[in-house]
Amino acid sequence: MTGFLDKAYKARDAASTRVLYDDWAASYEAEVSENGYATPGRCASALKSLTDDMQQPVLDFGCGTGLSGLALRLAGFETLDGVDLSAEMLEGARAKGVYRHLDQIEAGAPLPRDGYTLIAAIGVIGAGAAPISVLHTLMSALPRGGKLVFSFNDHALEDPANEGGVSEWTDCGAARLLFKEHGAHLPGIDLNSNVYVLEKA
Repeated sequence: MTGFLDKAYKARDAASTRVLYDDWAASYEAEVSENGYATPGRCASALKSLTDDMQQPVLDFGCGTGLSGLALRLAGFETLDGVDLSAEMLEGARAKGVYRHLDQIEAGAPLPRDGYTLIAAIGVIGAGAAPISVLHTLMSALPRGGKLVFSFNDHALEDPANEGGVSEWTDCGAARLLFKEHGAHLPGIDLNSNVYVLEKA
């Protein structure tokens, strides 16, 4: 079953992306779960391995229906806030009962709350989803020593601008790459992803 997955990786503007994810909300979890969606668990494990205080609030940026939040909670993170473009997706996240706050955001808008030392953007940046500018927004919002866990699937990795965005932070010493691993993303459709953790210097 790849009804919406076939559409998800095609470039579109923010308004069209919101419509796609609103329409997909009802069947999203069934479709990605059927295809073995592995990246949320991989991201949560990577962030946990580099976090001393599991009580620090985590901003789950682009939280969707909350699968990423569930993975973070299962990894032991206690306080989660989520934001997403799609009101329909947020309803699914709200039903999970794992978030302290949930907010709908506009593309390119500032974060609704400041002060997060841990941010997750799991399956958010890439073809058909958020642009690489989101990485810069999130890294800019982090305090010194804050960490961002994120992923680029194989489609995102085909665009050199995405890994180039990571290099913009690491090459000049503005951030340190603490973790990078290629592995399963949606094995049901033979799609992999890189998981990264950046620490702001």
